[in-house]
Amino acid sequence: MDFINNALYWLSTGMLVPVIVFLLFFFVRSLMMIGGFYGRYVSRSKVNVKVRRALDEVSVVSFLDTLDSYPRNNELITALERVSRSRESAPALDRQLGDYEIVADKELGKSKLLVKIGPMLGLMGTLIPMGPALTGLATGDVASMAQNMQVAFATTVVGIVIGAVGFITLQVKQRWYADDMNILEYVTESLKELKK
Repeated sequence: MDFINNALYWLSTGMLVPVIVFLLFFFVRSLMMIGGFYGRYVSRSKVNVKVRRALDEVSVVSFLDTLDSYPRNNELITALERVSRSRESAPALDRQLGDYEIVADKELGKSKLLVKIGPMLGLMGTLIPMGPALTGLATGDVASMAQNMQVAFATTVVGIVIGAVGFITLQVKQRWYADDMNILEYVTESLKELKK
């Protein structure tokens, strides 16, 4: 029984370094996500208001003919250009909607990963050093215990920050993609009605 306990102890303590490396990797990734998120927010706030205003003022066909005046780095504009090229075929229009849903799901998956993996790694980073900390406490090695507790608390905080970034970006991105899908469905259904 001692052999099994020792094996589990060494296995779990051996995982501390990979857990910390993954935490640092996902922390950097979450910081990069914040930067990209802000850039997309600025781009979207200008373009989507202009798109909605144009769809309220002119017909869908006239709107699609003016897509060249919009910036090229916007996902909605790119999807609308594909819809415009597929306007002659109802199945092609449906395919463009499906393709955009796949793109949206892939982008949302990045935030979902942070929501799940951040707290998970943070908890692992908390529990792994607790074993050596308790051992240090039992043997009277207070310095070792303090160092392990410091690692435990730090990994918890980093894991929660990663999860929070993922959660906030996920909530906002879901609203963005729902808005984009609403616009795309309106445009595709309007084009289908023109064919009837």
